Amino acid sequence: MNDSSDGAAYTDIIFTFDDGVAVITLNRPDNLNAFSSAMGAQLADALQKCDQDERVRAVIITGAGRAFCAGADFSAGPAVFGSQTGNTNFSSDPLRYHPWQVRKPVIAAINGHAVGLGMTIPLQCDIRIIAKTAKCGIVQNRRGVMPDAHSHWTLPRIVGHARAAEILLTGKMFTGVDAAAWGLASEALDADQVLPRALDIAHEIATHVAPVSVAVSKRLLWADPPPTRAAMHQLETDLHLVLMGRPDSREGVLAFLDKRDPEWTMTLENDWPTWLDEEPIVSPTSQS
Repeated sequence: MNDSSDGAAYTDIIFTFDDGVAVITLNRPDNLNAFSSAMGAQLADALQKCDQDERVRAVIITGAGRAFCAGADFSAGPAVFGSQTGNTNFSSDPLRYHPWQVRKPVIAAINGHAVGLGMTIPLQCDIRIIAKTAKCGIVQNRRGVMPDAHSHWTLPRIVGHARAAEILLTGKMFTGVDAAAWGLASEALDADQVLPRALDIAHEIATHVAPVSVAVSKRLLWADPPPTRAAMHQLETDLHLVLMGRPDSREGVLAFLDKRDPEWTMTLENDWPTWLDEEPIVSPTSQS
């Protein structure tokens, strides 16, 4: 990849790339990967590089050691939340580039405890695999602040309004088993199986899923505001017309018939429908 591809310029994360899959590891294990400003900047930088590099087909975010992320770094004591005076540059989300913006599937491999930001940032990912024994919580209402990182938007989309209200408004802790039962995670596994399972999913995507097709599908899933039923039908129709009759649609069928892995040739650089970059998404057909 480009600068920092070997992780040399990163201090609070580790970046590795192999066979189409990028792995970003939160790397402050002595502090249970407590979230620092440097970690936020480096995570955002790595995510943006993953979006731009055509070789990356799927991304995993995980944690070093026994925790995924214990939340904000409280080493500064009460000063961690700063002062309301003069904080004109404050943002409740520490990422300038988000997992939902990456045009490849992003998997959170939650290998251990995930609290505060350690839980709200995985909500920005597409798929979550979690350790059964992980202690989790969006606890900010118990710290005198409030949940962050777009969690009032992401969590209801994932688990529904009622469950999101219970999680956010009580600030109570829950386990990885609970997370899977509620639909917050796809699977709850033994901690040492979380990353291998995420890698299995990522490599399945990297091998079998057409890069432009999956990018377009992800964009519709994260559309904001969500299109109406009729608008979504029109978007899906327009995007089928973008993809049908193109090299990857032919290759996908041939690979299936030949019982072999596909060899995709379309790229985001050359084949991404740029009108999808607009927010809200508006079908070109509806404008004509």
